[in-house]
Amino acid sequence: MLLSSLPPHPCGRLELEQYSTPGDIAASWLSQIATFGDMTSDSKIVDLGAGNGVLGIGAALMGIEQVLLIELDEDACNSAFQSIEQVGVSENVELMMQNVDENLDLSGVDLIISNPPWGTQVAKSDRTFFDVIIRSNSICHLMHSAKATHVEPYFESKGWTVNRYWETEFPLPAVYTHHSSSRGKTKVAFWRLKPPE
Repeated sequence: MLLSSLPPHPCGRLELEQYSTPGDIAASWLSQIATFGDMTSDSKIVDLGAGNGVLGIGAALMGIEQVLLIELDEDACNSAFQSIEQVGVSENVELMMQNVDENLDLSGVDLIISNPPWGTQVAKSDRTFFDVIIRSNSICHLMHSAKATHVEPYFESKGWTVNRYWETEFPLPAVYTHHSSSRGKTKVAFWRLKPPE
């Protein structure tokens, strides 16, 4: 309920494929990540492409002491900052306005959580996220379209272990002009990506 009360993602830039992750999905996903044993209080966690920060803030509320939100869009960063202040996790959560590209170094991070752009508007826009994840050599939990067939082969070709472990319906409110109905939905899937030993 607390995550659902956060200021929403402003969803202002279609090319970034911005959608708010609902609080109930964020909470369920974080709970499953914890079940894998991938989050402990002393973990350093990055929410990559954080939007309004719901995933990283949720991790902080679960007791994670070091959370970094990385987001490119200034309006989304403003929303994330409001969310951090609203729930009182500013001592544990850092917000960085940064592009996800070859200059982003996430070495030393224990866990990455990411719902990247899926490449619907800009072809292969998820690949820069994938490449940052691979360079980090950190465990990652990834949300993507359930129709995506390239996640497993992309990471497995780099020697990563890939486990697709959950699917759910993701609501798509009409936030962009090309949406033809007021409320839609799509199926999303979740992967655990583990780097080579």
